[in-house]
Amino acid sequence: MDFAFSLLRQMRDSLRDLAPVVLVIGFFQLVVIRQPLPDSVELLDLITGLLYVVIGLTLFIKGLQLGLFPVGENLAQAFARKGSVFWLMLFSFSLGFGSTVAEPALIAVAAKAAEVVAEGGLIINTPASQADFAFNLRMVVAASVGFAVVVGVLRILKGWPLHLMIIGGYVLVLLLTLIAPEAIVGIAYDSGGVTTSTITVPLVTALGVGLATAIKGRNPMLDGFGLIAFASVMPIIFVLVYGLISL
Repeated sequence: MDFAFSLLRQMRDSLRDLAPVVLVIGFFQLVVIRQPLPDSVELLDLITGLLYVVIGLTLFIKGLQLGLFPVGENLAQAFARKGSVFWLMLFSFSLGFGSTVAEPALIAVAAKAAEVVAEGGLIINTPASQADFAFNLRMVVAASVGFAVVVGVLRILKGWPLHLMIIGGYVLVLLLTLIAPEAIVGIAYDSGGVTTSTITVPLVTALGVGLATAIKGRNPMLDGFGLIAFASVMPIIFVLVYGLISL
């Protein structure tokens, strides 16, 4: 019974969170554009789709609270207690790599990037070449996030200043942007955004907070956060380098 009430409360919160988006779309559709819905969109389909979004968002957030956050924090604390840096680093890389490979946003962006690069003549315009480019791009981005999580975990262990590392990362991004092929620059910058999405963020955040909680002298508020910042900047660097090598 408590779980049912908790789920209903989460659904209420999801409706509240989605309300501004619905109001904005409705306002511009009815007041600014002053046009009915397109023929391809039925009102019933719109309402049904909105209901699906609310249910999906509710279940997703509830799943994070029940499973992913506790598991991520417990694993991080267990590795910290075990005292094996090697296994902690391997777990960190695997977590970043595996969660990014599964990101729906990255899959979509990689496929679209392959189409655009093929149309621009940078790769052979065949389905096989596009599939290879999209796959390679996903692997490069996933590897970059794995490496970013490893760097973030090392920062927590060593107590390195976050702001200096982030500044250094973006300075490297700017330098690489000057010499990278123009066609890859936009893709690289977007890659930094799509990696910080629905799957990667909860797991990586749980890892950082759990690790900072388990290590003596570390503050979860000060040291537990910041891994997502590395997961944002590192893909840009890796994709720019990938563009320099492959295009």
